Amino acid sequence: MIRRREFITLLGGAAAWPLSARAQQPAMPVIGLLDQRSPDELGDRLRKFRQGLRDTGFVEGQNVAIDYHWADNKIDRLPELAADLVRRQVAVIAATSGFGPALAAKTATTTMPIVFVIAQDPVSLGLVESLARPGGNMTGINFFSGEVTTKRLELLRELIPAATRVAVLINPANAMYAETTVRETEAAARAIGLQIQILKANTIGEINAAFATLEREKLDALFVGGDPFFNSRRTQLVHLATRHAVPASFPARDYVEAGGLISYVANIAGAWRDAGSYVGRILKGYKPADLPIVQSSKFELVINAQTATMLGFTVPPQLLAIADEVIE
Repeated sequence: MIRRREFITLLGGAAAWPLSARAQQPAMPVIGLLDQRSPDELGDRLRKFRQGLRDTGFVEGQNVAIDYHWADNKIDRLPELAADLVRRQVAVIAATSGFGPALAAKTATTTMPIVFVIAQDPVSLGLVESLARPGGNMTGINFFSGEVTTKRLELLRELIPAATRVAVLINPANAMYAETTVRETEAAARAIGLQIQILKANTIGEINAAFATLEREKLDALFVGGDPFFNSRRTQLVHLATRHAVPASFPARDYVEAGGLISYVANIAGAWRDAGSYVGRILKGYKPADLPIVQSSKFELVINAQTATMLGFTVPPQLLAIADEVIE
């Protein structure tokens, strides 16, 4: 017969065993996601990132957690946010909105794994030693957004043959994006006989002012530079382009899906999926130094035919024929 005190002791031991066992189980790994923007308009890209994680066996909330750090388009906050992720000792940092978060993460840690998604050359930026052998603690996805400028201008000219003067919208607060856009558009415009006028905007009000200048100067078309801030303001940009009846070329398909006219760029959502997959591989034990930079090879031409009709012109059949998607 078991005495009452022994019975209580046994019960206590039985209750304590699963608690002890749970305490010995490894903690769920945490990914730190660092982005210059806010999550409001990044739903599709975040879904692709999580899909990449699932491809490698990780599901948010089940066997991995994600600690989101958003800069809300305040670039000067990125170093502080990156340092906070390092203090939290996340398993890996995903820097997902260009060189700003990538450089902030690189400055914050030389040991914690980092996976970036950028349009610029990561070697020239000093992020990695080479594309094939990154070395160090960083690797990631390079989707060549900045290197399709010539093609974007050519497609805009083909769409609007009468265009001779094109406005180029840049964000002066993001110097590297802005300087690259100006340099590449000037060279590409000279090659095809276009004149360009640089317009600058870093706030909602400055975007409005840029369109007022565009209308006052009677410019024929608009080329929106690639920049995370512009992506976060794409609804405003598309609305203003429609209201001012200006044909515009955009740096991502998100704009065209929102009613913009045309975009030609690498598959950015696919780049986010690749980033999620790389983060998953690192969680499984791969080292960033051993994961070569993934270079996006698929470029998408997306045209909104409905917007073209609204603006009063017909998309040439040759463009319709080569478009990856035509939104009716």
